[in-house]
Amino acid sequence: MGLWRRDRAGQPVGAGLVHHSDAGSQYTSFRFTTHLLDAGIDASIGSVGDALDNALMESTIGLYKTELIKPRGPWRSLAQVELATAEWIDWYNNQRLHSATGHVPPAEYESMFYAQPQPREVVGANS
Repeated sequence: MGLWRRDRAGQPVGAGLVHHSDAGSQYTSFRFTTHLLDAGIDASIGSVGDALDNALMESTIGLYKTELIKPRGPWRSLAQVELATAEWIDWYNNQRLHSATGHVPPAEYESMFYAQPQPREVVGANS
């Protein structure tokens, strides 16, 4: 099992951890993966551009946890979390105010954007 330290129960110190990578070549090697597994760390390497591995998604999940999950816990049931999540998503998309949108809710801002006349594409331009 290599030179990895073990806890009192004999489990690798990293047991239960997941290693997330930016998919650099040094992290995709077989040897590196073997070291992670020996330490009890599950590798989590998605494809480049994977929606679940991008910064925007991670940032939104961080907001969700900070604004909803942590302050309103402890949660008693999955149904309670699901209902609160649906309410938070509705607030996030339809009521949340942000200075970047002139303090207009996102759904309203998007509607205003698409209601504006869009520039017409000139056929043959830059050909």
